[in-house]
Amino acid sequence: MSHIAASERVDTFDYVIFGATGDLTMRKLLPALYRRFAAGQVPDDARIVGTARSPLDDKAWRERARQALGEHVNDADSSVVDRFLAMLRYVSLNGADANAHWDGLRSLLDRDDRVRVFYLATAPALYGDIARNLDAKGLRTETSRIVLEKPIGTDLDTARRVNEDVGRYFPENSIFRIDHYLGKEAVQNIIALRFANPMLERMWDRQSVDYVQVTAAETVGLEGRGGYYDGSGALRDMIQNHLLQVLTVVAMERPVSLDADALRDEKVRVLASLKPLDRDDLGASVVRGQYVEGTSGGKAVPAYNDELDGEAPSRTETFVALRAEIDNARWRGVPFYLRSGKRLPRKLTEIVVQFRATEPGLFGDGHTGSRLVIRVQPDASVTLPLFVKHPGNGFALEEADASSRLDPGAAGGFQDAYEGLLLDAVKGNPALFVRKDETEAAWAWVTPILEAWQRDEGGPDAYEAGTWGPASARHMLQREGHAWAEDAAA
Repeated sequence: MSHIAASERVDTFDYVIFGATGDLTMRKLLPALYRRFAAGQVPDDARIVGTARSPLDDKAWRERARQALGEHVNDADSSVVDRFLAMLRYVSLNGADANAHWDGLRSLLDRDDRVRVFYLATAPALYGDIARNLDAKGLRTETSRIVLEKPIGTDLDTARRVNEDVGRYFPENSIFRIDHYLGKEAVQNIIALRFANPMLERMWDRQSVDYVQVTAAETVGLEGRGGYYDGSGALRDMIQNHLLQVLTVVAMERPVSLDADALRDEKVRVLASLKPLDRDDLGASVVRGQYVEGTSGGKAVPAYNDELDGEAPSRTETFVALRAEIDNARWRGVPFYLRSGKRLPRKLTEIVVQFRATEPGLFGDGHTGSRLVIRVQPDASVTLPLFVKHPGNGFALEEADASSRLDPGAAGGFQDAYEGLLLDAVKGNPALFVRKDETEAAWAWVTPILEAWQRDEGGPDAYEAGTWGPASARHMLQREGHAWAEDAAA
């Protein structure tokens, strides 16, 4: 399952990026490939081929790439940057158009003995057309892989359509659906924490766990992504993919091995066991919100609709909190609270496992149960408070944190989730990518929420920018005697 070791050099490859002039390529993909090149894992004779409709040449795209590396890579070595840029090529091409000028790309990809990775950093509606053209133009080889960025569709029907369209031309074992949360070291460490530590695994069930929280909080607003985000919203953008993937890793049964299909089989079983939400009483389990003007980072910020600057008020949610339940023997009755939003007080991704309170006994009154906190970002770490004797006479208790940093940079590992995933695609290792049935199982659970919202005339609850979302999200937990982590710590 693990990423390629930092010292392991991959075989020579051709990486073809459709959507080469877009934000994702410049902000994530090229910096990730550069870092792996600088670490000695990418051979000098590999090629990175950018394609987009913009009428650029090699020199112009390399200059854009140089600027992107300067902005997104700290302490880049100019001589290494020059060597990296020499690997870059550019072809002006609309990949969804069968009548476009494909000869330029075909002439570059003149080595069938190399692994070819086609990375689709484009609108998902184009995935099927690009896959068809790659096949029709003779560019797909036996060692080709195609990487699909999320979102895979916008609901269950469209996700199935995307999967079918791409699957006509690429076999499932060549399709790599990327979810960069699975590339985060702290998320992968959940598997190690559970299954390499028998003490934790024995406590990892409904007998010991009271509830689980998964939070992905952002302080930013739209950041120029209004066109995309307003057509997506927090449920599609974060919950359906990233947070449900984290949930599967937290909740899955022990796999028979760390092979890709063994891991993904267990994740699919979790998704298939999610208890359907009551469409007639959705408000009891799902809260959606939209930020209004407030203060973020000490500065006044506008409301979502003012930032969007649309002609009519938008009902798109910028915050979602929901209660999920896994209907199986291990977890039945344990709430899993998932929460994500924009313009929240802190940038934070973490998993909180709240253990049940102790019974009154040797030390007097029962004590609030410990909570294991797995911090994904910032400063990846694991913290488990333990009760210890307070110094002095008697047996008064206090909490002491047992904690460990999970900082990959400190160990020479991967700095960004994309780094390992991009090379996993080259190696043909799909363990940290999402399988077709995973995608569709997640959409099958989420789509009824979207359908219920379409019928709901109320729209999202308002919350002030710089707060932890609408009051209704807090009330949802309070009804069960639970609290979000920031409220419990107050």
